[in-house]
Amino acid sequence: MTERNIDMRDTIDGASFQRMVVHAAASINSRKQEINELNVFPVPDGDTGTNMSLTISTAAAEMKKKAASTVGEAAAMNASALLRGARGNSGVILSLLFRGFSKAVKDKETIDGRDLAVALDWGVAAAYKAVMKPAEGTILTVSRLAAAQAAATARENNSAEAVLQAAIDEGHVALDNTINQNPVLKKAGVVDAGGKGFLVILQGMLDELRGEPMPEGSDESAPAAPKDRADFESFSTEEIKFGYCTEFICSRDNKKKDPEALRGFLNALGDSLVLVEDDDIIKVHVHTNHPGKVLEEALTYGALQTVKIENMRNQHSEILEEAAQTAPAQEEHKVAAPEKPYGFVAVCAGEGVAAVFRDLGADGIISGGQTMNPSTEDIMREIDKTPAEVVFVLPNNKNIIMAAEQCIRLVEGKKVVVLPSKTVPQGISALLAFDPDSSVEENTEAMADALKRVSTSEITYAARDSDFDGFAIKQGDYLALAEHQLFGTDQDIYTLLRRLAEAQPQQDAEFITVFYGEDVQEDDAQKALAIFQEACPKAEITLLAGGQPVYYYMISAE
Repeated sequence: MTERNIDMRDTIDGASFQRMVVHAAASINSRKQEINELNVFPVPDGDTGTNMSLTISTAAAEMKKKAASTVGEAAAMNASALLRGARGNSGVILSLLFRGFSKAVKDKETIDGRDLAVALDWGVAAAYKAVMKPAEGTILTVSRLAAAQAAATARENNSAEAVLQAAIDEGHVALDNTINQNPVLKKAGVVDAGGKGFLVILQGMLDELRGEPMPEGSDESAPAAPKDRADFESFSTEEIKFGYCTEFICSRDNKKKDPEALRGFLNALGDSLVLVEDDDIIKVHVHTNHPGKVLEEALTYGALQTVKIENMRNQHSEILEEAAQTAPAQEEHKVAAPEKPYGFVAVCAGEGVAAVFRDLGADGIISGGQTMNPSTEDIMREIDKTPAEVVFVLPNNKNIIMAAEQCIRLVEGKKVVVLPSKTVPQGISALLAFDPDSSVEENTEAMADALKRVSTSEITYAARDSDFDGFAIKQGDYLALAEHQLFGTDQDIYTLLRRLAEAQPQQDAEFITVFYGEDVQEDDAQKALAIFQEACPKAEITLLAGGQPVYYYMISAE
Protein backbone atom coordinates (compact mmCIF):
# COMPACT_ATOMS: atom_id res chain seq x y z
CA MET A 1 0.00 0.00 0.00
CA THR A 2 1.27 3.46 -0.95
CA GLU A 3 2.41 5.58 1.96
CA ARG A 4 0.61 8.89 2.15
CA ASN A 5 2.38 12.23 2.31
CA ILE A 6 1.04 13.82 5.49
CA ASP A 7 1.91 17.38 4.35
CA MET A 8 -0.17 17.07 1.19
CA ARG A 9 -3.30 16.22 3.15
CA ASP A 10 -3.68 19.68 4.60
CA THR A 11 -2.35 21.93 1.86
CA ILE A 12 -1.89 21.94 -1.91
CA ASP A 13 0.98 23.70 -3.69
CA GLY A 14 1.50 24.39 -7.38
CA ALA A 15 3.32 21.16 -8.18
CA SER A 16 0.74 19.14 -6.27
CA PHE A 17 -2.13 20.78 -8.12
CA GLN A 18 -0.47 20.02 -11.45
CA ARG A 19 -0.12 16.36 -10.51
CA MET A 20 -3.76 16.33 -9.35
CA VAL A 21 -4.92 17.52 -12.78
CA VAL A 22 -2.83 14.86 -14.52
CA HIS A 23 -4.24 12.17 -12.20
CA ALA A 24 -7.80 13.43 -12.76
CA ALA A 25 -7.31 13.21 -16.52
CA ALA A 26 -6.11 9.61 -16.22
CA SER A 27 -9.05 8.79 -13.95
CA ILE A 28 -11.75 10.01 -16.29
CA ASN A 29 -9.98 8.50 -19.28
CA SER A 30 -10.14 5.12 -17.54
CA ARG A 31 -13.90 5.52 -16.97
CA LYS A 32 -15.06 7.60 -19.94
CA GLN A 33 -17.06 4.82 -21.57
CA GLU A 34 -18.91 4.23 -18.31
CA ILE A 35 -19.88 7.91 -18.38
CA ASN A 36 -20.71 7.81 -22.10
CA GLU A 37 -23.18 5.02 -21.42
CA LEU A 38 -25.19 7.37 -19.23
CA ASN A 39 -26.24 9.70 -22.03
CA VAL A 40 -26.78 7.69 -25.17
CA PHE A 41 -29.62 7.00 -27.51
CA PRO A 42 -29.82 3.40 -28.58
CA VAL A 43 -27.41 4.72 -31.20
CA PRO A 44 -23.77 4.87 -30.03
CA ASP A 45 -23.49 8.65 -29.75
CA GLY A 46 -23.02 9.17 -26.00
CA ASP A 47 -20.01 11.44 -25.68
CA THR A 48 -20.00 13.20 -22.32
CA GLY A 49 -17.23 11.00 -20.90
CA THR A 50 -15.16 11.35 -24.05
CA ASN A 51 -15.63 15.11 -24.21
CA MET A 52 -14.77 15.67 -20.55
CA SER A 53 -11.79 13.32 -20.85
CA LEU A 54 -10.41 15.06 -23.92
CA THR A 55 -11.01 18.47 -22.37
CA ILE A 56 -9.05 17.80 -19.18
CA SER A 57 -6.44 15.78 -21.10
CA THR A 58 -5.53 19.03 -22.84
CA ALA A 59 -4.93 20.61 -19.46
CA ALA A 60 -2.97 17.58 -18.25
CA ALA A 61 -0.68 17.87 -21.28
CA GLU A 62 -0.10 21.53 -20.40
CA MET A 63 0.69 20.62 -16.78
CA LYS A 64 3.50 18.34 -18.01
CA LYS A 65 5.16 21.05 -20.08
CA LYS A 66 5.99 23.61 -17.41
CA ALA A 67 6.35 23.52 -13.63
CA ALA A 68 4.23 26.04 -11.75
CA SER A 69 5.76 27.85 -8.79
CA THR A 70 2.43 28.53 -7.06
CA VAL A 71 -1.02 26.97 -6.97
CA GLY A 72 -2.38 30.19 -8.48
CA GLU A 73 -0.09 29.84 -11.48
CA ALA A 74 -0.96 26.15 -11.88
CA ALA A 75 -4.69 26.86 -11.67
CA ALA A 76 -4.40 29.63 -14.28
CA MET A 77 -2.54 27.30 -16.66
CA ASN A 78 -5.20 24.67 -16.09
CA ALA A 79 -8.09 27.07 -16.72
CA SER A 80 -6.57 28.44 -19.92
CA ALA A 81 -5.89 24.97 -21.34
CA LEU A 82 -9.37 23.75 -20.40
CA LEU A 83 -11.01 26.65 -22.18
CA ARG A 84 -9.08 26.06 -25.39
CA GLY A 85 -9.50 22.30 -25.21
CA ALA A 86 -13.19 22.35 -24.30
CA ARG A 87 -15.25 19.87 -26.29
CA GLY A 88 -19.02 19.76 -26.20
CA ASN A 89 -21.26 21.41 -23.63
CA SER A 90 -19.93 19.24 -20.81
CA GLY A 91 -16.36 20.27 -21.61
CA VAL A 92 -17.23 23.96 -21.72
CA ILE A 93 -19.01 23.79 -18.35
CA LEU A 94 -16.04 21.91 -16.89
CA SER A 95 -13.77 24.70 -18.10
CA LEU A 96 -16.02 27.29 -16.45
CA LEU A 97 -15.92 25.44 -13.11
CA PHE A 98 -12.12 25.55 -13.15
CA ARG A 99 -12.05 29.11 -14.47
CA GLY A 100 -13.83 30.32 -11.34
CA PHE A 101 -11.57 28.09 -9.23
CA SER A 102 -8.54 29.76 -10.81
CA LYS A 103 -9.75 33.27 -10.04
CA ALA A 104 -10.25 32.37 -6.38
CA VAL A 105 -6.67 31.15 -5.93
CA LYS A 106 -4.82 33.45 -8.32
CA ASP A 107 -2.69 35.07 -5.58
CA LYS A 108 -2.15 31.90 -3.52
CA GLU A 109 1.16 30.08 -3.21
CA THR A 110 -0.59 27.18 -1.48
CA ILE A 111 -4.20 26.50 -0.50
CA ASP A 112 -5.71 24.84 2.52
CA GLY A 113 -9.17 23.38 3.09
CA ARG A 114 -10.90 26.75 3.42
CA ASP A 115 -9.21 28.07 0.29
CA LEU A 116 -10.25 24.93 -1.58
CA ALA A 117 -13.86 25.33 -0.47
CA VAL A 118 -13.91 28.96 -1.62
CA ALA A 119 -12.38 28.00 -4.96
CA LEU A 120 -14.98 25.29 -5.56
CA ASP A 121 -17.71 27.80 -4.75
CA TRP A 122 -16.25 30.37 -7.15
CA GLY A 123 -16.16 27.71 -9.85
CA VAL A 124 -19.84 26.96 -9.35
CA ALA A 125 -20.64 30.68 -9.48
CA ALA A 126 -18.76 31.06 -12.79
CA ALA A 127 -20.63 28.15 -14.35
CA TYR A 128 -24.05 29.26 -13.16
CA LYS A 129 -23.32 32.82 -14.28
CA ALA A 130 -22.59 31.67 -17.81
CA VAL A 131 -25.74 29.55 -18.09
CA MET A 132 -28.75 31.80 -17.70
CA LYS A 133 -31.35 29.07 -17.15
CA PRO A 134 -29.55 26.18 -15.47
CA ALA A 135 -31.61 23.02 -15.18
CA GLU A 136 -31.64 21.01 -11.99
CA GLY A 137 -30.33 17.48 -12.10
CA THR A 138 -27.17 18.31 -14.04
CA ILE A 139 -23.44 18.83 -13.44
CA LEU A 140 -24.35 22.28 -12.12
CA THR A 141 -26.50 20.82 -9.34
CA VAL A 142 -23.87 18.27 -8.37
CA SER A 143 -21.05 20.84 -8.31
CA ARG A 144 -23.15 23.34 -6.32
CA LEU A 145 -24.11 20.92 -3.56
CA ALA A 146 -20.57 19.50 -3.43
CA ALA A 147 -19.15 23.01 -2.98
CA ALA A 148 -21.68 23.83 -0.26
CA GLN A 149 -20.62 20.76 1.73
CA ALA A 150 -16.96 21.66 1.20
CA ALA A 151 -17.63 25.04 2.82
CA ALA A 152 -19.44 23.46 5.76
CA THR A 153 -16.62 20.97 6.32
CA ALA A 154 -13.91 23.64 6.06
CA ARG A 155 -15.42 25.47 9.01
CA GLU A 156 -14.74 22.40 11.18
CA ASN A 157 -11.66 20.91 9.50
CA ASN A 158 -9.18 22.99 7.50
CA SER A 159 -7.56 19.98 5.82
CA ALA A 160 -7.66 20.07 2.01
CA GLU A 161 -8.05 16.30 1.95
CA ALA A 162 -11.00 16.35 4.35
CA VAL A 163 -12.72 19.14 2.45
CA LEU A 164 -12.30 17.48 -0.92
CA GLN A 165 -13.52 14.12 0.45
CA ALA A 166 -16.60 15.79 1.93
CA ALA A 167 -17.35 17.53 -1.38
CA ILE A 168 -17.14 14.21 -3.24
CA ASP A 169 -19.32 12.40 -0.71
CA GLU A 170 -22.05 15.05 -0.92
CA GLY A 171 -21.64 15.15 -4.68
CA HIS A 172 -22.54 11.46 -4.91
CA VAL A 173 -25.68 12.07 -2.87
CA ALA A 174 -26.60 14.87 -5.25
CA LEU A 175 -25.75 12.71 -8.27
CA ASP A 176 -28.03 9.91 -7.09
CA ASN A 177 -30.87 12.44 -6.88
CA THR A 178 -30.44 13.79 -10.42
CA ILE A 179 -32.59 10.95 -11.71
CA ASN A 180 -35.51 12.49 -9.79
CA GLN A 181 -34.80 16.07 -10.90
CA ASN A 182 -34.45 15.75 -14.65
CA PRO A 183 -37.43 14.20 -16.52
CA VAL A 184 -35.18 12.92 -19.29
CA LEU A 185 -32.94 11.14 -16.78
CA LYS A 186 -35.95 9.71 -14.96
CA LYS A 187 -37.33 8.35 -18.20
CA ALA A 188 -33.99 6.79 -19.07
CA GLY A 189 -33.43 5.49 -15.54
CA VAL A 190 -29.93 6.91 -15.08
CA VAL A 191 -28.04 9.65 -13.27
CA ASP A 192 -26.52 12.68 -14.98
CA ALA A 193 -23.42 11.92 -17.07
CA GLY A 194 -21.80 15.34 -16.59
CA GLY A 195 -22.23 15.20 -12.83
CA LYS A 196 -20.72 11.73 -12.79
CA GLY A 197 -17.75 12.89 -14.85
CA PHE A 198 -17.13 15.85 -12.54
CA LEU A 199 -17.03 13.57 -9.48
CA VAL A 200 -14.63 11.18 -11.24
CA ILE A 201 -12.34 14.17 -11.84
CA LEU A 202 -12.55 15.32 -8.21
CA GLN A 203 -11.88 11.75 -7.03
CA GLY A 204 -8.81 11.57 -9.27
CA MET A 205 -7.53 14.79 -7.72
CA LEU A 206 -8.13 13.42 -4.21
CA ASP A 207 -6.41 10.14 -5.07
CA GLU A 208 -3.31 12.08 -6.12
CA LEU A 209 -3.46 14.11 -2.92
CA ARG A 210 -3.45 10.83 -0.98
CA GLY A 211 -0.65 9.31 -3.02
CA GLU A 212 -2.81 6.66 -4.66
CA PRO A 213 -1.50 5.08 -7.89
CA MET A 214 -2.68 6.60 -11.14
CA PRO A 215 -5.06 4.47 -13.26
CA GLU A 216 -3.79 3.19 -16.58
CA GLY A 217 -5.55 2.72 -19.91
CA SER A 218 -9.14 3.28 -20.90
CA ASP A 219 -12.42 1.49 -20.32
CA GLU A 220 -13.54 1.71 -23.94
CA SER A 221 -14.08 -2.03 -24.26
CA ALA A 222 -15.61 -2.51 -20.82
CA PRO A 223 -19.42 -2.41 -20.83
CA ALA A 224 -21.20 -0.64 -18.01
CA ALA A 225 -23.55 -2.47 -15.70
CA PRO A 226 -27.02 -2.71 -17.25
CA LYS A 227 -28.59 -0.50 -14.58
CA ASP A 228 -26.11 2.25 -15.44
CA ARG A 229 -26.90 2.37 -19.15
CA ALA A 230 -29.31 4.87 -20.61
CA ASP A 231 -31.37 4.53 -23.73
CA PHE A 232 -31.78 8.16 -24.57
CA GLU A 233 -29.82 11.37 -24.60
CA SER A 234 -29.76 13.14 -21.27
CA PHE A 235 -30.20 16.74 -22.38
CA SER A 236 -32.86 18.23 -24.57
CA THR A 237 -32.29 21.34 -26.69
CA GLU A 238 -33.80 24.50 -25.34
CA GLU A 239 -36.46 25.97 -27.58
CA ILE A 240 -35.52 29.32 -29.11
CA LYS A 241 -38.28 31.85 -28.53
CA PHE A 242 -36.73 35.09 -29.77
CA GLY A 243 -35.78 36.07 -33.31
CA TYR A 244 -32.21 37.32 -33.06
CA CYS A 245 -29.22 35.58 -31.57
CA THR A 246 -27.12 38.53 -30.46
CA GLU A 247 -23.56 38.21 -29.23
CA PHE A 248 -21.02 40.88 -28.43
CA ILE A 249 -17.93 41.69 -26.44
CA CYS A 250 -17.63 45.17 -24.99
CA SER A 251 -14.86 46.79 -23.02
CA ARG A 252 -15.49 47.64 -19.38
CA ASP A 253 -14.68 51.31 -19.89
CA ASN A 254 -17.37 52.52 -17.51
CA LYS A 255 -16.29 50.85 -14.26
CA LYS A 256 -19.15 52.53 -12.39
CA LYS A 257 -21.73 50.43 -14.18
CA ASP A 258 -22.37 47.00 -12.69
CA PRO A 259 -22.58 44.16 -15.27
CA GLU A 260 -25.33 42.67 -13.11
CA ALA A 261 -27.53 45.59 -14.16
CA LEU A 262 -26.85 44.67 -17.78
CA ARG A 263 -27.80 41.08 -16.98
CA GLY A 264 -31.14 42.27 -15.59
CA PHE A 265 -31.78 44.50 -18.59
CA LEU A 266 -31.03 41.73 -21.09
CA ASN A 267 -32.99 39.13 -19.18
CA ALA A 268 -36.07 41.31 -19.46
CA LEU A 269 -35.46 41.82 -23.16
CA GLY A 270 -34.81 38.26 -24.25
CA ASP A 271 -33.93 34.68 -23.45
CA SER A 272 -31.01 32.20 -23.50
CA LEU A 273 -28.81 34.78 -21.79
CA VAL A 274 -25.16 34.02 -21.04
CA LEU A 275 -23.06 36.84 -19.60
CA VAL A 276 -19.38 36.35 -18.74
CA GLU A 277 -17.23 39.15 -17.37
CA ASP A 278 -13.73 39.77 -16.19
CA ASP A 279 -11.77 42.92 -15.33
CA ASP A 280 -11.52 44.11 -18.93
CA ILE A 281 -14.48 42.84 -20.94
CA ILE A 282 -18.08 41.70 -20.86
CA LYS A 283 -19.13 38.91 -23.23
CA VAL A 284 -22.82 38.43 -23.89
CA HIS A 285 -24.99 35.95 -25.74
CA VAL A 286 -28.74 36.62 -25.76
CA HIS A 287 -31.77 35.77 -27.88
CA THR A 288 -33.91 38.84 -28.39
CA ASN A 289 -36.33 40.53 -30.74
CA HIS A 290 -34.57 43.89 -30.27
CA PRO A 291 -30.83 43.59 -30.98
CA GLY A 292 -30.58 47.35 -31.48
CA LYS A 293 -31.70 48.00 -27.91
CA VAL A 294 -29.25 45.37 -26.66
CA LEU A 295 -26.27 47.02 -28.36
CA GLU A 296 -27.39 50.50 -27.35
CA GLU A 297 -27.35 49.47 -23.70
CA ALA A 298 -24.03 47.69 -24.13
CA LEU A 299 -22.42 50.89 -25.38
CA THR A 300 -23.12 52.52 -22.02
CA TYR A 301 -20.66 50.02 -20.50
CA GLY A 302 -17.88 50.45 -23.04
CA ALA A 303 -16.76 50.20 -26.64
CA LEU A 304 -17.98 47.23 -28.65
CA GLN A 305 -15.10 44.96 -29.66
CA THR A 306 -17.06 42.34 -31.58
CA VAL A 307 -20.71 42.08 -32.58
CA LYS A 308 -22.64 39.18 -34.07
CA ILE A 309 -26.36 39.21 -34.82
CA GLU A 310 -28.04 36.23 -36.39
CA ASN A 311 -31.64 35.33 -36.93
CA MET A 312 -31.72 31.87 -34.81
CA ARG A 313 -20.87 14.18 -30.76
CA ASN A 314 -19.08 8.89 -29.33
CA GLN A 315 -16.16 8.45 -29.03
CA HIS A 316 -12.92 9.91 -30.32
CA SER A 317 -10.41 7.31 -31.31
CA GLU A 318 -7.17 7.05 -29.30
CA ILE A 319 -5.43 8.34 -32.40
CA LEU A 320 -7.49 11.52 -32.35
CA GLU A 321 -6.90 11.95 -28.63
CA GLU A 322 -3.17 11.63 -29.10
CA ALA A 323 -3.31 14.04 -32.02
CA ALA A 324 -5.23 16.57 -29.92
CA GLN A 325 -2.53 16.46 -27.24
CA THR A 326 0.51 16.46 -29.51
CA ALA A 327 -0.58 18.65 -32.44
CA PRO A 328 0.11 21.99 -30.72
CA ALA A 329 3.69 20.90 -29.97
CA GLN A 330 4.34 19.47 -33.43
CA GLU A 331 2.67 22.01 -35.63
CA GLU A 332 3.27 25.74 -35.59
CA HIS A 333 0.05 27.66 -35.09
CA LYS A 334 -0.17 29.95 -38.09
CA VAL A 335 -2.52 32.89 -38.53
CA ALA A 336 -3.38 33.73 -42.13
CA ALA A 337 -3.57 37.41 -42.97
CA PRO A 338 -6.96 38.54 -44.30
CA GLU A 339 -7.10 38.43 -48.10
CA LYS A 340 -10.85 38.65 -48.53
CA PRO A 341 -13.88 39.91 -46.61
CA TYR A 342 -15.52 36.58 -45.79
CA GLY A 343 -14.46 33.03 -45.03
CA PHE A 344 -16.11 29.84 -43.77
CA VAL A 345 -15.21 26.98 -41.45
CA ALA A 346 -17.50 23.93 -41.28
CA VAL A 347 -17.57 20.85 -39.06
CA CYS A 348 -18.69 17.63 -40.73
CA ALA A 349 -17.92 13.92 -41.09
CA GLY A 350 -17.70 12.08 -44.42
CA GLU A 351 -15.66 12.96 -47.47
CA GLY A 352 -18.72 13.42 -49.66
CA VAL A 353 -20.28 15.85 -47.21
CA ALA A 354 -16.97 17.68 -46.88
CA ALA A 355 -16.77 17.99 -50.68
CA VAL A 356 -20.18 19.68 -50.74
CA PHE A 357 -19.03 22.26 -48.21
CA ARG A 358 -15.84 22.88 -50.17
CA ASP A 359 -17.81 23.30 -53.40
CA LEU A 360 -19.98 25.89 -51.66
CA GLY A 361 -16.97 27.92 -50.58
CA ALA A 362 -15.87 26.58 -47.20
CA ASP A 363 -12.22 27.45 -46.57
CA GLY A 364 -11.70 25.03 -43.71
CA ILE A 365 -13.21 21.63 -42.90
CA ILE A 366 -12.95 20.16 -39.42
CA SER A 367 -13.57 16.44 -39.25
CA GLY A 368 -16.11 15.82 -36.52
CA GLY A 369 -19.76 15.59 -35.67
CA GLN A 370 -22.01 13.23 -33.78
CA THR A 371 -19.36 10.79 -32.63
CA MET A 372 -16.42 13.17 -32.38
CA ASN A 373 -16.68 16.73 -31.16
CA PRO A 374 -13.75 19.00 -32.08
CA SER A 375 -12.30 21.18 -29.33
CA THR A 376 -12.34 24.95 -29.13
CA GLU A 377 -8.63 24.84 -30.03
CA ASP A 378 -9.36 22.73 -33.14
CA ILE A 379 -11.95 25.23 -34.32
CA MET A 380 -9.82 28.23 -33.47
CA ARG A 381 -6.86 26.81 -35.40
CA GLU A 382 -8.99 26.45 -38.53
CA ILE A 383 -10.34 29.98 -38.11
CA ASP A 384 -6.81 31.33 -37.85
CA LYS A 385 -5.87 29.51 -41.08
CA THR A 386 -8.76 31.14 -42.95
CA PRO A 387 -7.54 34.27 -44.81
CA ALA A 388 -10.61 36.42 -44.20
CA GLU A 389 -11.63 39.42 -42.13
CA VAL A 390 -14.88 37.76 -41.06
CA VAL A 391 -15.04 33.99 -40.52
CA PHE A 392 -18.42 32.26 -40.31
CA VAL A 393 -18.32 29.00 -38.34
CA LEU A 394 -20.86 26.24 -39.02
CA PRO A 395 -20.75 23.69 -36.14
CA ASN A 396 -23.49 21.53 -37.73
CA ASN A 397 -24.14 19.78 -34.42
CA LYS A 398 -25.85 21.07 -31.29
CA ASN A 399 -23.07 19.74 -29.05
CA ILE A 400 -20.37 21.71 -30.89
CA ILE A 401 -22.02 25.14 -30.85
CA MET A 402 -20.92 26.05 -27.31
CA ALA A 403 -17.28 25.10 -27.97
CA ALA A 404 -17.33 27.11 -31.20
CA GLU A 405 -18.70 30.18 -29.42
CA GLN A 406 -15.65 30.25 -27.12
CA CYS A 407 -13.60 31.19 -30.21
CA ILE A 408 -15.34 34.54 -30.47
CA ARG A 409 -13.30 36.07 -27.66
CA LEU A 410 -10.17 33.92 -28.16
CA VAL A 411 -9.49 34.64 -31.83
CA GLU A 412 -7.63 37.89 -32.42
CA GLY A 413 -7.53 39.98 -35.58
CA LYS A 414 -10.67 38.49 -37.13
CA LYS A 415 -14.36 38.73 -36.50
CA VAL A 416 -15.88 35.32 -35.75
CA VAL A 417 -19.56 34.62 -36.37
CA VAL A 418 -20.89 31.29 -35.11
CA LEU A 419 -24.09 30.23 -36.82
CA PRO A 420 -26.05 27.78 -34.62
CA SER A 421 -26.39 25.07 -37.25
CA LYS A 422 -27.35 21.80 -35.55
CA THR A 423 -27.22 19.51 -38.60
CA VAL A 424 -25.18 19.21 -41.79
CA PRO A 425 -28.20 20.08 -43.99
CA GLN A 426 -28.69 23.28 -42.00
CA GLY A 427 -25.05 24.23 -42.60
CA ILE A 428 -25.35 23.59 -46.32
CA SER A 429 -28.53 25.65 -46.52
CA ALA A 430 -26.84 28.50 -44.67
CA LEU A 431 -23.95 28.55 -47.16
CA LEU A 432 -26.39 28.58 -50.07
CA ALA A 433 -27.99 31.71 -48.57
CA PHE A 434 -24.70 33.62 -48.42
CA ASP A 435 -24.37 36.74 -50.58
CA PRO A 436 -20.80 38.07 -51.01
CA ASP A 437 -22.15 41.57 -51.76
CA SER A 438 -24.15 41.84 -48.52
CA SER A 439 -22.97 43.08 -45.13
CA VAL A 440 -22.02 40.85 -42.20
CA GLU A 441 -25.30 41.61 -40.49
CA GLU A 442 -27.37 40.95 -43.60
CA ASN A 443 -25.59 37.67 -44.30
CA THR A 444 -25.86 36.57 -40.70
CA GLU A 445 -29.59 37.18 -40.73
CA ALA A 446 -30.13 35.52 -44.09
CA MET A 447 -28.06 32.47 -43.19
CA ALA A 448 -29.75 32.10 -39.81
CA ASP A 449 -33.13 32.33 -41.54
CA ALA A 450 -32.04 29.57 -43.90
CA LEU A 451 -31.40 27.25 -40.95
CA LYS A 452 -35.07 27.42 -40.01
CA ARG A 453 -36.26 26.30 -43.41
CA VAL A 454 -34.46 22.95 -43.27
CA SER A 455 -35.91 19.74 -41.86
CA THR A 456 -33.37 16.99 -41.14
CA SER A 457 -34.08 13.26 -40.81
CA GLU A 458 -31.58 10.46 -40.22
CA ILE A 459 -31.52 6.68 -40.14
CA THR A 460 -29.15 4.79 -37.90
CA TYR A 461 -29.32 1.63 -35.77
CA ALA A 462 -29.98 0.64 -32.17
CA ALA A 463 -26.98 -0.40 -30.10
CA ARG A 464 -29.06 -2.14 -27.43
CA ASP A 465 -32.57 -3.26 -26.47
CA SER A 466 -34.79 -0.64 -24.91
CA ASP A 467 -38.33 0.62 -24.62
CA PHE A 468 -39.15 4.29 -24.97
CA ASP A 469 -42.51 6.04 -25.26
CA GLY A 470 -44.17 2.93 -26.64
CA PHE A 471 -41.35 2.07 -29.03
CA ALA A 472 -40.01 -1.44 -28.39
CA ILE A 473 -36.45 -1.05 -29.65
CA LYS A 474 -34.34 -4.12 -30.30
CA GLN A 475 -30.59 -4.20 -30.71
CA GLY A 476 -29.81 -3.92 -34.42
CA ASP A 477 -33.13 -2.31 -35.31
CA TYR A 478 -33.04 0.58 -37.70
CA LEU A 479 -34.00 3.90 -36.09
CA ALA A 480 -35.42 6.93 -37.85
CA LEU A 481 -34.82 10.32 -36.24
CA ALA A 482 -36.58 13.54 -37.22
CA GLU A 483 -34.90 16.67 -35.87
CA HIS A 484 -33.00 14.39 -33.44
CA GLN A 485 -36.27 13.03 -32.01
CA LEU A 486 -37.21 9.36 -32.40
CA PHE A 487 -39.52 9.04 -35.41
CA GLY A 488 -39.83 5.26 -35.63
CA THR A 489 -38.10 1.88 -35.71
CA ASP A 490 -38.20 -1.13 -37.99
CA GLN A 491 -36.13 -4.16 -38.98
CA ASP A 492 -36.43 -3.13 -42.63
CA ILE A 493 -34.63 0.06 -43.59
CA TYR A 494 -36.73 0.64 -46.69
CA THR A 495 -39.94 0.59 -44.63
CA LEU A 496 -38.49 3.37 -42.49
CA LEU A 497 -37.35 5.32 -45.54
CA ARG A 498 -40.86 5.17 -46.98
CA ARG A 499 -42.40 6.36 -43.72
CA LEU A 500 -39.98 9.29 -43.66
CA ALA A 501 -40.74 10.10 -47.30
CA GLU A 502 -44.45 10.18 -46.53
CA ALA A 503 -44.00 12.42 -43.47
CA GLN A 504 -45.14 16.03 -43.65
CA PRO A 505 -41.76 17.78 -43.93
CA GLN A 506 -40.86 15.76 -47.00
CA GLN A 507 -44.35 16.08 -48.50
CA ASP A 508 -44.18 19.86 -48.17
CA ALA A 509 -40.62 20.20 -49.44
CA GLU A 510 -39.56 21.67 -52.78
CA PHE A 511 -36.03 20.29 -52.50
CA ILE A 512 -34.93 17.00 -50.92
CA THR A 513 -31.33 15.81 -50.68
CA VAL A 514 -30.53 12.24 -49.61
CA PHE A 515 -26.96 11.72 -48.33
CA TYR A 516 -26.00 8.06 -48.05
CA GLY A 517 -23.35 6.98 -45.58
CA GLU A 518 -20.11 5.05 -45.64
CA ASP A 519 -21.85 1.71 -44.95
CA VAL A 520 -24.36 2.03 -47.81
CA GLN A 521 -23.74 0.64 -51.30
CA GLU A 522 -24.73 2.78 -54.29
CA ASP A 523 -27.29 0.21 -55.50
CA ASP A 524 -29.03 0.36 -52.13
CA ALA A 525 -28.93 4.13 -52.19
CA GLN A 526 -30.62 4.12 -55.59
CA LYS A 527 -33.48 2.13 -54.05
CA ALA A 528 -33.81 4.78 -51.38
CA LEU A 529 -33.88 7.47 -54.05
CA ALA A 530 -36.68 5.64 -55.89
CA ILE A 531 -38.75 5.56 -52.70
CA PHE A 532 -38.52 9.32 -52.29
CA GLN A 533 -39.18 9.97 -55.98
CA GLU A 534 -42.35 7.92 -55.78
CA ALA A 535 -43.57 9.39 -52.48
CA CYS A 536 -42.59 13.01 -53.20
CA PRO A 537 -43.35 13.62 -56.90
CA LYS A 538 -43.46 17.41 -56.54
CA ALA A 539 -40.00 17.75 -54.99
CA GLU A 540 -36.66 18.05 -56.73
CA ILE A 541 -34.68 15.15 -55.24
CA THR A 542 -30.89 14.73 -55.24
CA LEU A 543 -28.89 11.68 -54.16
CA LEU A 544 -25.34 12.26 -52.89
CA ALA A 545 -22.62 9.97 -51.50
CA GLY A 546 -22.03 11.67 -48.17
CA GLY A 547 -19.77 9.01 -46.71
CA GLN A 548 -20.89 9.97 -43.20
CA PRO A 549 -20.41 7.49 -40.32
CA VAL A 550 -23.15 6.44 -37.85
CA TYR A 551 -26.02 7.46 -40.14
CA TYR A 552 -26.96 5.27 -43.10
CA TYR A 553 -29.03 8.09 -44.53
CA MET A 554 -29.29 11.79 -43.82
CA ILE A 555 -32.25 13.53 -45.47
CA SER A 556 -32.56 17.26 -45.98
CA ALA A 557 -35.96 18.74 -46.86
CA GLU A 558 -36.73 22.41 -47.48
